[in-house]
Amino acid sequence: MPINVLVTGAAGKMGRAVVKAVTEADGMRVVAAVDPGYADSNPPTDAGTLAGVGEIGVSIDSNLVAALRRAGPDVTVDFTRPNVVMGNLRKVLAEGAAAVVGTTGLSEADLAELERLCDDNDTSCFVAPNFAIGAVLMMQFAQTAARFMPDVEIIEMHHNQKLDAPSGTALRTAELAAAARIGASTDRTEKETLQGARGGDLEGIKIHSVRLPGFVASQAVIFGGQGQTLTIRHDTLDRSSFMPGVVLAIRNVQSLPGLTVGLEKLML
Repeated sequence: MPINVLVTGAAGKMGRAVVKAVTEADGMRVVAAVDPGYADSNPPTDAGTLAGVGEIGVSIDSNLVAALRRAGPDVTVDFTRPNVVMGNLRKVLAEGAAAVVGTTGLSEADLAELERLCDDNDTSCFVAPNFAIGAVLMMQFAQTAARFMPDVEIIEMHHNQKLDAPSGTALRTAELAAAARIGASTDRTEKETLQGARGGDLEGIKIHSVRLPGFVASQAVIFGGQGQTLTIRHDTLDRSSFMPGVVLAIRNVQSLPGLTVGLEKLML
């Protein structure tokens, strides 16, 4: 039997890419699509037509709970906004569906709540800061490098419509590097003549966020050592780069109990 998928944020750029990827993948199909902002201000629209894959017989809906109960999806995929994602997931998990989450901006408290909701409803949730295989490899390489070159800073660059800063990928990279590094330089005194010039700070690792038109998503992890620097960089040139990871998560989320964070868990 195919995996039945509901896509939230289906009219957005990432949502359309998910609809297309699921429709074209073997063994899965889109059975519902939800995007209140789009559905409430447009005539009935087929999600497949909007995604450029032709009609699939699924109109974009405005009511998530109604769509969940009507379509009975096995898995939902959420690429929405930081201010609505938790509300969506509470409804999804309460209905017993599994969830794949690409929306960033989730806090540690949010993740703890998702873990409880999975346990309470005997379902599963998969959260990834980044679904691009190359970005996951970048994070893993950075974690290894931090063991040997503990002085590191991160510059992440995204399109100017991204609402959260720093990105989930940058935060995850900093967490992995911070856990791995030993002996970072601490013998310096800094003064910011312009507040914020040195970026955000996660466990001593500086993170700098750039938001400009023209970017999709890029990140450079820069290590400094005696007489040398090392830069590990990943560039997302098109949103299609995320889709193999999304499809991989859809295929596996139901077999992963509770909450799972990070695409690397599926790449071992």
